[in-house]
Amino acid sequence: MNPGDPALVHPAASDAGAVPDYVQALERDAYYLSPEQRALLRKAWVAGAAAHAGQTRQSGEPYITHPVAVARILATLGLDVETLVAAILHDTIEDTPLTRADVAKQFGETVAELVDGVTKLEKLRFANRQEAAAESFRKMLLAMSRDLRVILIKLADRLHNMRTLGAKAPESRRRIAVETLDIYAPIAQRLGMNLIRAELQDLGFRALHPWRHAVIAKRISSRPQARRDALAQIETSLAQRLAMEKLDHELVSRIKAPWSVYSKMLAQRRSFMQVMDVFGFRVVVNTVADCYHALGVVHSVYKPLDGRFRDFIAIPKANGYQSLHTVLFGPYGSPIEVQIRTREMHLIAERGVAAHWAYKLGTETGNSAQARAATWIANLVESQRGTGSSLEFLENVKVDLFPDEVYLFSPKGDILSLPRNSTVLDFAYAVHTDVGNHAVAARVDRRLAPLRAKLVSGQTVEIITANAAAPSTQWLEFVATSKARTAIRQALKQLQHEDAVQLGHYMLDRALVGMGTSFDRVPMARIDAFLADNRYPRLEALLADIALGNRMPQQVAEELAQEVGAGPKGKKSRKAPPASVAREPILISGSERGIISFAQCCMPIPRDEIMGYHSAGRGVVVHRMDCPNVADYRKSPDRWVPVAWDRQVSGDFNVAIRIEVDNHPGVLAQVAAAIAGAGSNIERVEYLERDSNIAVLRFAIEVTDGRHLDEVIRGVRKLHVVQQVQRA
Repeated sequence: MNPGDPALVHPAASDAGAVPDYVQALERDAYYLSPEQRALLRKAWVAGAAAHAGQTRQSGEPYITHPVAVARILATLGLDVETLVAAILHDTIEDTPLTRADVAKQFGETVAELVDGVTKLEKLRFANRQEAAAESFRKMLLAMSRDLRVILIKLADRLHNMRTLGAKAPESRRRIAVETLDIYAPIAQRLGMNLIRAELQDLGFRALHPWRHAVIAKRISSRPQARRDALAQIETSLAQRLAMEKLDHELVSRIKAPWSVYSKMLAQRRSFMQVMDVFGFRVVVNTVADCYHALGVVHSVYKPLDGRFRDFIAIPKANGYQSLHTVLFGPYGSPIEVQIRTREMHLIAERGVAAHWAYKLGTETGNSAQARAATWIANLVESQRGTGSSLEFLENVKVDLFPDEVYLFSPKGDILSLPRNSTVLDFAYAVHTDVGNHAVAARVDRRLAPLRAKLVSGQTVEIITANAAAPSTQWLEFVATSKARTAIRQALKQLQHEDAVQLGHYMLDRALVGMGTSFDRVPMARIDAFLADNRYPRLEALLADIALGNRMPQQVAEELAQEVGAGPKGKKSRKAPPASVAREPILISGSERGIISFAQCCMPIPRDEIMGYHSAGRGVVVHRMDCPNVADYRKSPDRWVPVAWDRQVSGDFNVAIRIEVDNHPGVLAQVAAAIAGAGSNIERVEYLERDSNIAVLRFAIEVTDGRHLDEVIRGVRKLHVVQQVQRA
């Protein structure tokens, strides 16, 4: 068709013969509109064709065919007439003499606002993620917040461009494909529009990797006869049992798309056959009750795999998606994936916010997907109003498009992505291993936060470090990233070795002092001989072994002291050293890392009288002097180690309290609140005894010292429901 054809420039709206096929196809797809509304579509085409007169696409077609095709995509989703009119006119303000005022005058302010919103997105480019692109993205989110239909038009525009990408130069095809896969397909997924999302991903994959797409597509289509027979047999078995239960249903097998197969091969490092070795089915029924009925039916046909059931009906996904997912053990050794949903859920799963479109978001007519999308966008805009950088805004929004990741900012504006549930400490190690190893706290959005605090997208995190700080074993309990976990373990191993060497040196020296000499007086040749005889590569290994209890310092000291001139025939004097020397204790500061541990039988805390027991493989284990086990330890005096609390001891120490309470509803919450109110963290709680009147609880808590424990006990004792409280 010639772009100068008068029928395209000034078509006769009343003459059906002068209306091109593509316009008639649009009107057929928009069958749900009233005659007056379809007439408005014809009027929009007339205005758009006149405005774009003489313009052609790179394929040579009249330019007006593109916006009409965009409107067709939206019509297949059932969008309202204002959206379809805006789609037809979406390029007019940007590329033609037609103005916003002209559009508003002819088609109303709502259409003009939609066209204007889409126009502001036309310069959107995502190739390099620079500030200009980010600012365009900010505008898109703001436009979406005013009317979600703006992004629907943009998605349809992108989909048609992807369908006709062949006319573009190779570099342009690659750039458009990358931004489609990175941004537009995830937006469609976040809005629940799975039909558009799937086609965008497949077209993007085909444009980016045409040969890979072709090979995978061919292998999908050429399934072996045995697999087709197996699929038919499984489908027959499921359909027969569902029919016997008189469930009105639709059962269809699901065919995997090339992009889905390719992305799973990459993410899961699996072969094509491993990815394809799954049978997929979807069951669509009438009601929610039917969904659970159908679930029971399919589980009666084939046994479900343990741990593979997900209920997205009770707990919908963030984009409003609802369905039951289960995996069955199939008759041919391959798993069977089954999705079960209602017809309405299926419509929303495929069309998302476009399903049953409500003209005004937030009204009672809006469906759950629309409400969730509107809330998501509103929250994004609200949370980002104070963000100075558009680049930060773009990256923050990207988080919500990829919900398994959290995007965070450093004070300098650098962006770090971490897995969901990451903590301040994960962030510290993501910045640098040294930062993580010396982290003590953080400022999250300028507020102090502990290392275990979980982070959410969009926060700015500043790590506070101290040269004296070092990792502890507790850190491993709350980090989420493999990098942090690996770094902590490496640091602990090194620190434990350093502490072990230091403690071993102390213990050996104390033992030698007890024999009338000291470590410094032992000749190096004698030490080297002992190391060689006992196959130690270096002195540090021997000292660490002593600290860990694998060698007794007394025995090593006896051998080393034999040739030190401390008595007749070179033997040491056995007289006891001064008490002040022999009993010099190891001071516990709270920063010990693995070589000194605290016994769980008595759970000592600062201000308790304590003793140390040299335990094989564990180092020095600290007990309270009144611990019931101390009597047994007295039988091995050579393993006693003098220990005491350092004046500057600090940290959180585990302790247990036993509480007797009235057995009433809500009592546990009252006690927990009182403990928290005293500044203590509850590690766990358990019922020791329970009857109709009284319950005995054991709380494992963290305190800084004996005074703090007394404060916790006083706070709990004040509760009228508490009969008795004491240290366990």
